Amino acid sequence: MNIKNIFDQIRSHFTVMQDMEDEREIVAQITGGVTFRGANLWVLVFAIFIASLGLNVNSTAVIIGAMLISPLMGPIIGMGLAIGINDFGLLRRAAKNFGIATVISILTAMVYFLVTPLGEAQSELLARTSPTIYDVLIATFGGAAGILALCTKGKGNVIPGVAIATALMPPLCTAGYGLATGHLLYFLGAFYLFFINTVFISLSTYVGVRLMRFHRKEFIDSSQAKRSQRAVMIIAIVTVIPSLLMTVGIVRRSIYDNNLRRFVKTELSQTGTQVISSGWDSDLKSVDVVAVGREISDSTIKVAQKNLVHYSLGGYSLNVIQGEKSDSALILSRSRQISRSSAEDRQKMLEMSAKMAEMADRLEPYARLEQLAPEIQAEVKGLFPQVSALGLARMVQVLRDTTATRHYVAATVSLDSKARLTAEERVRLRQWLKARVKADSLVVYY
Repeated sequence: MNIKNIFDQIRSHFTVMQDMEDEREIVAQITGGVTFRGANLWVLVFAIFIASLGLNVNSTAVIIGAMLISPLMGPIIGMGLAIGINDFGLLRRAAKNFGIATVISILTAMVYFLVTPLGEAQSELLARTSPTIYDVLIATFGGAAGILALCTKGKGNVIPGVAIATALMPPLCTAGYGLATGHLLYFLGAFYLFFINTVFISLSTYVGVRLMRFHRKEFIDSSQAKRSQRAVMIIAIVTVIPSLLMTVGIVRRSIYDNNLRRFVKTELSQTGTQVISSGWDSDLKSVDVVAVGREISDSTIKVAQKNLVHYSLGGYSLNVIQGEKSDSALILSRSRQISRSSAEDRQKMLEMSAKMAEMADRLEPYARLEQLAPEIQAEVKGLFPQVSALGLARMVQVLRDTTATRHYVAATVSLDSKARLTAEERVRLRQWLKARVKADSLVVYY
C-alpha cells in the first residue's frame, strides 16, 4: 500500500460530503430560524429571565438550562450563511432580527436586575465581563461544529452543545446587569463577549458553507461580493484584537504568579514559618510577603532579594512583613480582598482567614519560646550559675490508658560537670521557669 492510498483512506474517514443533507433543505431550515416573532420572541424573553435568575443566584445548572432553550443561534448562523451564499436579502433580515433580539434581551435583563432584591454580582456573572482569546477560539470551534451538524444527517446533540459552549445568553444578561446597576465596564465587557461569540460563530458558518461548496447567488457587479468578504475579514480582525490584548495580560499575570509561588517556596520557606499572603505590584515594582510564626532572618531576606532575578522578578524590591506587623497587614489584605469579592468568595475568604488565625494561634507558643531564649540565657547566668545550658520546647504527652493528651512546656537543664543543685534550688528554678515562660504546665529534666 503506497502513501497515496494511505492518505486517501484517511481522507475518506474525515470527508462529510456523503453525509450532507439536501442544500435547499439546509438553507430553508436556517432561514426559518432567522425570524423572531410570536412564540420565538416569548421563548427568548423567558430564556433571558431564566439566565438572569441563574446568574443572580449563582446557579450553573439554571444558566445551562437557559442556554438550551434560547433561540439566539438562529439569526447568527443565518448571517454567516447569507454571507457565504451571497444572499444579502437574507443577511439584512437576519441582521435586523438579530438586532431586535439583542435589544430585547438586554432590556429584559435590565428590568429583571432593576427589580430583583439580590443586587450583588456573583462569580458566574463576573466571569462574563473579561473576554479573552480563548472565548474567540470557543466561538470559532463551536460555530464550526454547529454548521457541520446543521448540514449533515446525524445531528445528535451538537446544536444544544454549541449553545452551551458558546454561552450567548449569560453575556447579554450581564450587559443588562451593567446597565441596571450603572457598571459601565460590566456592560462593555459582557457585550464585547457577546459580540465575539456572534462574529466568530457567523465566521465559522461562512467558512463551513464555502468549504461545503454551497451555491452562491451571482451579482451583476462582482465587486460587491468582494467588498462583503473584505468587510467580514475586517470585522473579525478588529473583534479579535482587544481579546488578544486581554489574553496577553492574563498569561503575563499567570507567569508572574507562578514565579512568585516558586520564589516563596524556594527562598522563604523554613520550619516554624507560615507564609499566609504574597503578591506583586508591577506599578510599584514590589513583592510583598506576609509571614507568621518564626521570623525570617535579615540574612535570608537579603539572599532572597538577590535571587529575585532568577524568577523573572529582577528590579522588584522584596518587602517581608512579619512579627507584629503581619497581623495588621493580614487584616488589611483580607479586607481588601473581601471588599472586591462576591458573596460566595467572601465566605471562602472569611473561612480562610479563620483558618489562618487558628494556625497563627497554634504557632504563637512555639515562636514565643524561641523569642524568649536569648532573654532567659542572660537571666539564668546571674540566677543559677551552675546551669550551663537550658532548652525549652512545647511537648504533647499521650497517656497510656486513655485517648487524652496533655500539652506542657519541657525544660531541659544541663549543669556544669561538678555542679549540683539543692532541692530548694531546684524548686526555685522550676518556679522561676514556670513564671518566666508563662506555662500552665512545666516539666523540668536535669
